[in-house]
Amino acid sequence: MELVAAGGRIGRGRRAVWAYVRRAPGTFIWLLILFVTTVVIRHVDPHTADRILQRHSTNLHYLSTQPVRVLITSAFYIAGGGWWFYLVLYNIFHVPAERWLGTARWLAVVLITHVGATYISEGVLSWAINHGMAPEKARFTLDYGVSYALAGVEAVLVYLIAKPWRYLYLVGLLVFYGLGVVRSRDFTSVGHFSALLLGLACYPLTRSRPGSWDPVATVHAVQNWFRHARS
Repeated sequence: MELVAAGGRIGRGRRAVWAYVRRAPGTFIWLLILFVTTVVIRHVDPHTADRILQRHSTNLHYLSTQPVRVLITSAFYIAGGGWWFYLVLYNIFHVPAERWLGTARWLAVVLITHVGATYISEGVLSWAINHGMAPEKARFTLDYGVSYALAGVEAVLVYLIAKPWRYLYLVGLLVFYGLGVVRSRDFTSVGHFSALLLGLACYPLTRSRPGSWDPVATVHAVQNWFRHARS
């Protein structure tokens, strides 16, 4: 009987996980690709890893010669933080965004913010090179990762959060990414802040989407669940 009960719990757990995953298919396909590329990069020698990342970098050289290829493939590699770290972040931000917007609109936000922020940040770098503020070799600087799209999705979630909490969330985003620009003053921090603004500009994609999220109501619901679970 215990084995049967355990099997039933495992079956219910699998169905629950599958139901969770299939509501945000784009996010979890992306995470799977990131897992594979992360494993590959960690299991090759540093020289080979550098060559792979260089080939998939959205630096000025490749943006001028193979823009479509690198704009796509650069989003399949993680630049710091580790896969497990992004697994958590994707579940916090990408999953609710894809469920709310639908996969097509979520993907539109991802593309707009990733591509737009890449061109803005690399444009700033190009300006710096042309004005003698950055070396010529900066045209080949590694520039890859998923953080621009993540910042854009974080921004579009402003429109999902109920008032007045959305304003607190928005201020937090502006301060976080704004301080990055002030402190680092590099093209990557400009890219993150640009992605944030582009995500906010995706408001037209959210107007017909129903529903909102009230963090206070969620906290109360969790508290009530714990009370019932203990009783």
